[in-house]
Amino acid sequence: MSSNAARRAGWQRAGYVVALSLTLPSAVMAADPEPPAPALPALGTAEASAVGLGGGGYMATQLAVAWPERFHGLGVLGAGPWACAQGKLSLALNQCMMVRRGEPSLDELDDRRADYQSRNQVGADADLEQLRAYVWHGQQDDVMAPVLGDLLAEQLDRWLADGEQQLKVARDAEAGHGWPQDGERVAGSMMDWLYPARDADDAPSAGGELREFDQSDFEARGLADTGYVYVPEACTAGGCGATLALHGCRVNEASSDDQASPGEGFMRDNGLNAWADTHAEVVLYPQVESSMANPKGCWDWWGFAESSWQLYPLHDTRNGTQASALMDMLDRLQTAPAER
Repeated sequence: MSSNAARRAGWQRAGYVVALSLTLPSAVMAADPEPPAPALPALGTAEASAVGLGGGGYMATQLAVAWPERFHGLGVLGAGPWACAQGKLSLALNQCMMVRRGEPSLDELDDRRADYQSRNQVGADADLEQLRAYVWHGQQDDVMAPVLGDLLAEQLDRWLADGEQQLKVARDAEAGHGWPQDGERVAGSMMDWLYPARDADDAPSAGGELREFDQSDFEARGLADTGYVYVPEACTAGGCGATLALHGCRVNEASSDDQASPGEGFMRDNGLNAWADTHAEVVLYPQVESSMANPKGCWDWWGFAESSWQLYPLHDTRNGTQASALMDMLDRLQTAPAER
């Protein structure tokens, strides 16, 4: 083929591609972005608790210590004492997951809390003393050393007005890290302890729904675009309690691309929703995204989400960016429906 013929053939092919692009629907050329999820609803919820697994357990304790006046109960599975990492990744890895550097000092952590209190960055002793708390740890846990659960229990016992009446500690001799396999039993035991006066309905609430909501309303570094909330039918008109359920590392909704997400399994099969159906409880499942700074999709319990200019990250105070976003979500849930 001559050079002129080759050029004419190339022009013809180019013309065909242009013509094809003009006739194809835009959805084929470039898929439209998915619309955002609906806003988190205002449901007029009442008393609240925070529960969490692993890194979510550390975050749940951060919330309860920062705002004890806002929480009735705290449930922690497979995590250690409040503020264990002290804003340092090296401590998070070597003293708050494994204890290669030795066990964290509870006296040192008490001093940290007292310093925060002097600056009004955590709540008052009188409010923290009234909390009800539940601590569970698998004794075969090779991610968070079981002794860390013992230290959390000891720490809470120091702070509560009456540890015997307000704190329950459960240890499973055979369990490793993660939400317990008999999750419905453990969740029921935990929630019954946190709410001893909450009577179960004779029959489950029908039609409980796990809904998506748009987390972009609650800006904080590390949050995913979408969160989830479980709403029993009986709670759509308001007046129910609320539980913030915080996933562990590698248990966010987007933690798996090729198979059913562990995060989705956590939200559907942990036993909290079943308890919520019979006890008039809304369950909030906020989500963290995986990123270069946070590849395992953990909640910020060592300071990665805070501004780099901070010499000492304030992630475990009322100024923490993720903690503040979570409290904004709780504010939304506790807003009466007619107010929005």
